[in-house]
Amino acid sequence: MRYAKRGPLRFTSHRDFARAFERALRRAGVPVAFSQGFTPHPKISYASAAPTGVASEAEYLEIGLREPVDPAALRAALDAALSPGLDVLDAVVATGGGLAERIEASRWRIELPQVEPELLAKAVAAFSAAEQVQVERMTKQGRRVFDARGAVITIDVSASSVTPSGASAVPCAILELVVRQVTPSVRPDDVLSGLRVVAGLEPPVAPKVIRLAQGTLTTQGAIVDPLDADRDGATIGGH
Repeated sequence: MRYAKRGPLRFTSHRDFARAFERALRRAGVPVAFSQGFTPHPKISYASAAPTGVASEAEYLEIGLREPVDPAALRAALDAALSPGLDVLDAVVATGGGLAERIEASRWRIELPQVEPELLAKAVAAFSAAEQVQVERMTKQGRRVFDARGAVITIDVSASSVTPSGASAVPCAILELVVRQVTPSVRPDDVLSGLRVVAGLEPPVAPKVIRLAQGTLTTQGAIVDPLDADRDGATIGGH
């Protein structure tokens, strides 16, 4: 299944979403399968969930069912049972292989209110020219230093004339990224830290980050929806 986190619901943590989704399964009467043992759990697996506070049009999960259901009816029932802003967009019957092995990269858009596009373009040029850009982030294992440059496949300043979502300040520079899944993961805030390291870019207003797509990469750099492995479909998030 593919779902979105939109508007204020982007601040829903992964744990909170998981609880809301399990309640939605019960309300919708979905015949979900449960694990064996003393503490059975619904068979739900989440793939590369976006960080709290990040909006997304391309979150994925898979569920095990006790019996076949119509994917379109399941999608509609779960979407109706979830709060607006947590929106179930698509569902297919899995034909083999897990979601994790179908996700190689993500496409992101970062809206930077009160940042001039020309200033962002200079920072992006410096970032692109660097062989490595060392940043640090606090992880569960403590503070960690890693390269934010190597995982970035493409990084561009958007020339889009579309009004950024929710961005009221003018100007507003827009950064578009394709980032490969690596360990440790390189997140959009890590790339922003890298722009600060190489060019001193300090956005005066908190950016808005949106994941547009995730999946496998084509040789042209487009991202293929992981659900397409179970049906005929087109790429999402590509140019």
